[in-house]
Amino acid sequence: MAMALSASDTQPMGEMNTTPLIDVMLVLLIMFIMVIPAATHSVELDLPAPCTDCPLPNLEPTRNKIVIDGSDRVLWNGEAIDQRQLSRLLVLSRDLPIEPELQFEPAANASYAASSRTLATIKASGVTKFGFVGNERYRQF
Repeated sequence: MAMALSASDTQPMGEMNTTPLIDVMLVLLIMFIMVIPAATHSVELDLPAPCTDCPLPNLEPTRNKIVIDGSDRVLWNGEAIDQRQLSRLLVLSRDLPIEPELQFEPAANASYAASSRTLATIKASGVTKFGFVGNERYRQF
């Protein structure tokens, strides 16, 4: 019993077989992923050494506020301080029997470098009660 071939079965196939192409592309993708180096970007910051004999502003027992103004001055509860004083104040506030809340509020035109440096000092101090305030002003542009 012979099967009859229709005219469409004898025509050459006009479609390209894409399976090998997809296989090659997947192999190349895996090779590129393996060859790409891991992202190891880091920002080097020189953290200031805490001062032990510098004059310090008042340390509030419940809440302290760090503000960075438009000229990149760091203010502790309204008084201008430098990074060494900030480091010392953070350690003192952390070591209180009940750690006070620390609020951070950079001005809209404060530089990123000053904010980053201050946040790195705060992180290095080990303060646990930390929060950003004033962000609601920037919800809409």
